[in-house]
Amino acid sequence: MTSWKCQNCGYAFEADAPPNECPSCKEKCEFVDNTCYTPDCTDKGVDDRIGPKKS
Repeated sequence: MTSWKCQNCGYAFEADAPPNECPSCKEKCEFVDNTCYTPDCTDKGVDDRIGPKKS
């Protein structure tokens, strides 16, 4: 299953596909695939370097 992170609030969750609305901030947000694809983050399964947009 894919790990998704909300670009607005940073909420992370696992799902097959991102929802239309963030379960946390209840906004219609963009979601980024936060699943780990590099060896340096395989212990957690997610890449913490991916986060919400900077203001």
